[in-house]
Amino acid sequence: MNNYCIIYTMLCFFALPGCHAQSARKPSMKSDKIVGGGCDGCEIMYIGMPKNINSIDTSAGWKEAGQKLVVTGTVYHLDGKTPAPGVVIYYWQTDHNGYYSPNPTLDNRATRHGHIRGWIKTDEAGKYAIYTVRPAPYPDRTVPAHIHTSIKEPDIATEYYIDEFVFDDDPLLTAAERKKLERRGGSGVLRLREQSDIQIAEHDIVLGLNIPNYPSPPEKKTSGLSIGEDSPSFTPFHAWGPDRGSIACPVCKYGKNYGIQYFVGNKPDWSEIQKWLIQLEKESVRLPGVLKVYFVYGNEQQYSKAMRLQQLEAFGEKLGIRHLALTFVPSFRDQKSEVNLNQIDPEITNTFIIYKNRAIIDRYTDLTPTETNFRKLFTKIR
Repeated sequence: MNNYCIIYTMLCFFALPGCHAQSARKPSMKSDKIVGGGCDGCEIMYIGMPKNINSIDTSAGWKEAGQKLVVTGTVYHLDGKTPAPGVVIYYWQTDHNGYYSPNPTLDNRATRHGHIRGWIKTDEAGKYAIYTVRPAPYPDRTVPAHIHTSIKEPDIATEYYIDEFVFDDDPLLTAAERKKLERRGGSGVLRLREQSDIQIAEHDIVLGLNIPNYPSPPEKKTSGLSIGEDSPSFTPFHAWGPDRGSIACPVCKYGKNYGIQYFVGNKPDWSEIQKWLIQLEKESVRLPGVLKVYFVYGNEQQYSKAMRLQQLEAFGEKLGIRHLALTFVPSFRDQKSEVNLNQIDPEITNTFIIYKNRAIIDRYTDLTPTETNFRKLFTKIR
């Protein structure tokens, strides 16, 4: 090998992360029946893997220069509700300068992943935590900063990758970049809060979600996006409530806390709607600054904006609504308001989407307004 080839190879390994970073996300051509479709480089997760893996891991980056970062959450089975214990998560990332930098103790076979790498295994409650340094984006590149992640489930023979962890506040995570996200395992977007100069992200993972060839059958979708995905931006008209007269986007304005979106389409039962709204208004009063509730009406039959506005205004006044929002769209298929991104079935009696920091954490359909169902709705709201 001549000197030029040697230098180029070293640059690819140490200085130009783009030479290898994306190859870990390229499906193998011979992987039609492999869970996840296969990926080049995922086998590196086994190099240096400890025999005993804890549910909490502190990477080498935690003690190095840069912004300290904690990522913690729960791994769920495909239903998005049952915790998954014993799942190994392997992660690797750039340092605070944007390089997959090596160190003297790193196995040469893992050089392409750099020295900031580690493993966690979920505990009996499916929980995990990573203490690391916030990665920097690749120098002179437009790829958003990210942490690579691969999954090894105890009952599946091969590992598979899920969406890289990316950062909601990263200016490189543009609208165009967000559209490229595969949502494997759910949304990989981390939304941060800061505590004592440490950035903290709560991030749940749903096994098998949007994973090709996953052995368990996908959850039968009735209405709404899956648990683990991000609640999309859309702009219903606010007929009643704090944003009355506007077309404010629910998750854009109030997405940092808990939210409930209560969708009703072509089969409204106004006596049941009234019971739900009265109860949800009480909870909105009880949890100010914590919970935001939206009623989104999307009956496309005999739609008239003026009549719909008058109808919801009268209803809001009758019930004494002050905190929750009564909103409407022409139909749940409407593309102008982008409510169609929620994938709501208008023929279902109702759909409840519960989110935290924009990520969907629970979902219910066809709920009657009983005390049992009301408690069910608040299972994950703390």
